[in-house]
Amino acid sequence: MKPPQGSIRDWLDKRAGSDAIAFLFPEGEETLTWGDLQREAARIANHVTAQGIPKGDSVAVMHPNGRGGVLALFGLLYGGFRATMINLVAGQDAIAYALDHSEARFAFVHTQAQDMFNSTAKNIVSLDLTGNDTASLHPVTATDHALLMYTSGTTGRPKGVVHTHSSLLAGGWTPALAHELTPADRGYCVLPIYHINGLCVTVMGTLIAGGSLAMVPKFSASKFWRHIEETGATWFSVVPTIISHLLHGATSPGPHKLRFGRSASSALAPETQTQFEARFNVPIVETMGLTETAAQMLSNPLPPGIRKIGSSGLPIGNETVILSKDLQIVTDGSEGEIAVRGPNVMLEYLRNPQATADTFTPDGWLRTGDLGRQDSDGYFYVTGRLKELIIKGGENIAPREIDDALYTHPDVVEAAAFACPCDTYGERIEAAVKLSDTSTATLADLLEVCETRLGKFKSPDTIHFMDELPKGPSGKIQRLKLSELTH
Repeated sequence: MKPPQGSIRDWLDKRAGSDAIAFLFPEGEETLTWGDLQREAARIANHVTAQGIPKGDSVAVMHPNGRGGVLALFGLLYGGFRATMINLVAGQDAIAYALDHSEARFAFVHTQAQDMFNSTAKNIVSLDLTGNDTASLHPVTATDHALLMYTSGTTGRPKGVVHTHSSLLAGGWTPALAHELTPADRGYCVLPIYHINGLCVTVMGTLIAGGSLAMVPKFSASKFWRHIEETGATWFSVVPTIISHLLHGATSPGPHKLRFGRSASSALAPETQTQFEARFNVPIVETMGLTETAAQMLSNPLPPGIRKIGSSGLPIGNETVILSKDLQIVTDGSEGEIAVRGPNVMLEYLRNPQATADTFTPDGWLRTGDLGRQDSDGYFYVTGRLKELIIKGGENIAPREIDDALYTHPDVVEAAAFACPCDTYGERIEAAVKLSDTSTATLADLLEVCETRLGKFKSPDTIHFMDELPKGPSGKIQRLKLSELTH
């Protein structure tokens, strides 16, 4: 099956003949049919074009999940502008940097984001979603800029990832292909659409499949299963921390239509996956993706295909390999850097040619920064991040090994190991955990779990108990922030 051709305008026009539901909002906003969405996107595109904004210019979107955010996104894409999705929880400095670096002169701003906009935007005009101008739209092609999304910037300044219409559509095609999405499917979106998972997997995946998507402003453990039942959702896309919170939550699903749930953005602990499936009888499909790959690059097959617990799956819609330190492809099952090449890969980092050049190998592989290995069946296993490796006494230790050991304790809801400076070994191992509300587990209990599974050398020197671990916009734990927060 070939990747989708054309532009997002072409795909919206293609869907416009249908009165089927495209987006519904369980929290009360008005439903959008595909016809509604195309008409509204065209109207907004006319309004933006009438302001004299050149094709391909950045226009910022500062919206939480909801009807307005969906309309702003598709209106900009329909009009040939570069939709610049602003992470509303990134903090004032990161938001100010993104608005300035993107060179956006106009923005769509939700009332909830107005104060943040006022304090971070310089000489940016706020646009009204209800504008009704008439203008001659710019031509739009597959190779035009479509999306600008900033990385989380855990080391240094965030980088602005540029996707074209082609790669953005491919970002919806890879999950549609892997998960066999059809017009009969309805997704449930709890991840923010200013994050690549929420935008590409759920929103673009729905556009490609022609199904529908139920969207809520944010994840709520108390409402999750009720929304699944009420909307008739057949699948959902979340991150490991959400799966863990649902597993430890009091509520369980009633009758539902779920075919599967998918996990992405960081590695899912095997213990968490097996316990979730045992409790809820919903298969979890583990996947892997990056902002730079328009989300999904690897996925386990759906049942009855072979899902390997602990693996991020197989390449679907692209090529994925393991590279050695000298950037040669590794085929013997040893560990190296995961690299990808395909239609869903970004065009560039905006206004950063050096970072773009450093990220691509001479023969076009995008280096992910993730360490992993590939087994004899072709399945990939992520073992850690290059920049997160703990080097203790000269030995490389992947934090995920320690995370997975901690997750075997039944009270651990969130866990993350990290490195701290050490005079003796260079680096020592520490970890942070969030426990269930009723837990009586002690530091000694958790250290015993680690030492039993990993031995003393790989076990944490200490474990910090926290009410909440720091997370990015998708719910992914930000491991590199833990050292400064705990010392």
